[in-house]
Parts: sequence; C-alpha cells; structure tokens
Amino acid sequence: MLARAITSVQNGDAVADFDGYEKSSRKSLVLGITGAPGAGKSTLINALIRHYRNLQRSVAVISVDPSSPVSGGSVLGDRLRMSEHACDEHVFIRSVAARGHLGGLCVHIDKIVRLVDFAAWDEIIVETVGTGQSEIEVAGIADISVVVNTPGGGDVVQALKAGIIEIADILVVNKSDLDGAEQTVRDLRESLRWRSSNAEKPEVVQTVASMGKGIDDLVRAIDKQKKGCEAR
Repeated sequence: MLARAITSVQNGDAVADFDGYEKSSRKSLVLGITGAPGAGKSTLINALIRHYRNLQRSVAVISVDPSSPVSGGSVLGDRLRMSEHACDEHVFIRSVAARGHLGGLCVHIDKIVRLVDFAAWDEIIVETVGTGQSEIEVAGIADISVVVNTPGGGDVVQALKAGIIEIADILVVNKSDLDGAEQTVRDLRESLRWRSSNAEKPEVVQTVASMGKGIDDLVRAIDKQKKGCEAR
C-alpha cells in the first residue's frame, strides 16, 4: 500500500489510502545520507539497517537515483547493496528517480517522507544521488545530515569550499582502511575550525562500511544528534 501511494505521489495523483498525511505532524526523525558518487552511501546504509534491526527497530529507506539525461530512465540500483534485507517485513526500501531534479533529491521528496512517517516506521533514512559541492537540498528534508567522504577527496582548501560540508551534522570518512584516511580526517577537522564559533562542530567518524567497522561510533554520533533535535 505504501509503495503504491509513493507511486501516486510521484505521478501527481491523489493518495486516498493515506488521507490527511500531508497535514500530519512528523513523528520520526529523518536521517539524510549524502556524499559524492562512490563514497559508499548505500553500503553504509546497509550496515545501519543491520544495526537497527538488531535493536528490533523498523527501518524505511528512500533512495534517490539519478535519471539518464538521454532516455530519462533510471537504473534504481542503490537498493541492490541492501538486498540482504529484502525479505525482512520490518525493512522498507524504495528507490525513486530524480527525474532531472537538481539538488540530489526528487521533486516530491517531502511528500514521500511524510507518507513514510505516516506509515509509522521507526527509522527513516533518505539517500541522495551522488552529489557535488552545491547540492545541499537534503538539509531541508533531513533532521540529521550525514555527509560521507572517502580518502583522497581533496585537501583542506577543497574541503573549505565544498558547500556540502557546511550542511553536515556528522562527517563520515568511509573506506578508512585505504591510504590517506587519516589525512582526510585531519583536513575535515581543519576545515571545521573556520565555522562560526557559535555553530556546533560536526563529529568526524571513520568507518569501513563493507566490514561493519565504525558503525557503532556512527550510531552513537547519530543518537547524540537525535537527543539534540528532541531537546529543541
């Protein structure tokens, strides 16, 4: 029913089975996962799903995939990296196409998130397409924004000018078993020194998502942010 409702929203149709969802108050905090192509966002989300399911939490993932500028089609392949959860009735994974919408998301993402929240999932994760420096739309939809980086992504000057870094509540250096991980961590922490003194500095967490390393540290950082959101 939820899958059909999301399709209706994408097509601009009415959603009879979820009457009133647009006016409902959000109950679940939304976790946004963004970062450059190849940073390992889907693999990281897969590890987070595994963690939350071990805690008996239900998880919904909305994964936005890029659309072809030629055919308009989309492979919708990010969920392939989460296939181990395909038969779990407490995990909902939906791929949606960007359909040419800029900013890393899709045009109806706010309504889709409200639908998922209305359907009472404990954890809601939104994954953007592989984004560049100026594609920061996820900050407007997510309560907590996680920006995923990889070793060798550029020096401190690159980090300073990257607008996407500025929206981060948590910075992740994934694939941190590769050379250059420690330097990337140092560069990111150096870039945070230039933030306003009144702004809370994002935590920098190292992970190797494919091996499940650092996921506990990431979850602790997420939980800390959740407590801050709930206090506000």
